Amino acid sequence: MHGDVIRAPPTELHSMTAPWPCSIWGMDVIGTIDPPASNGHRFILVAIEYFTKWVEAASYKHVTKKVVSNFLRNNIICRFGVPETLITDNAKNLNNDMVNGLCEQFKIRHRNSAIYRSQMNGAVEAANKNLKKIIRKMTEAHRDWHEKLPYALMAYRTTIRTSTGATSYSLMYGMEAVLPAEVEIPSLRILMEAQIEEAEWIRERQEQLSLIDEKRLNAVCHGQCYQQRMARAYNKKVKPRLFEVGDKVLKQILPMQDEAKGKFAPNWQGPFIVKKVLSGGALILMEMDGQVFPQPINADMCKKFFI
Repeated sequence: MHGDVIRAPPTELHSMTAPWPCSIWGMDVIGTIDPPASNGHRFILVAIEYFTKWVEAASYKHVTKKVVSNFLRNNIICRFGVPETLITDNAKNLNNDMVNGLCEQFKIRHRNSAIYRSQMNGAVEAANKNLKKIIRKMTEAHRDWHEKLPYALMAYRTTIRTSTGATSYSLMYGMEAVLPAEVEIPSLRILMEAQIEEAEWIRERQEQLSLIDEKRLNAVCHGQCYQQRMARAYNKKVKPRLFEVGDKVLKQILPMQDEAKGKFAPNWQGPFIVKKVLSGGALILMEMDGQVFPQPINADMCKKFFI
């Protein structure tokens, strides 16, 4: 029970890709933010589109199930169309009757990451980290961050993303956004557009839109190469741990559990029995008396138990 925690991953990296724009969205919550904003807001609800890496976000005093369902309907479905898949963690405000009802109404597949496995929804976790960095650099007072959030979103959407090789804005709309700096000190693009006739401007805009599919295809190829590089680096650390139905295993005690408290607390608990092995390295466990765990556990949180 007091054995060292195993850091080496047991299975190879399984990357998640979106087949077309606006088909897969990930959603998460930043907070509690302390001190709160001057308007009392303490949370930021964030959603990211997996293909273009477009980010939507809004701040709230409390992230209730009604807030989440309204955000999903107003900021995603009504603006970008009905997605095929929504990915969230297991938080109650993201998994409830209102959100599930909305997903059933629009035939959206709602998927949950494994317990304490934020890597499964890594795109939104990375977006959270970058948004916090941007807001931290833009805030002048600790309580005005809610006013900087729209500017932080604009900065994120108009920055080239490493995973796609393009900006989220260009992949979503087929052209680059006009930045505030280009208005204060006119860029070459602004100067040239000011001199052309309206008919010529329309023709150039049509050409931009005709190339949007090519841009998105290039982003797909770039993303595949990026994921292959990440997978090669990750897979070098893999030390396979294969589990089969009926195996006895120990489960790592998670930081939020009561058993995790104290310097001399054990690292593992169990034994448990593997009831089902899922694809991608997740396990369904059950107690020795037959009681089944309600949520899957990732294999990197388990190790075999030998008597």
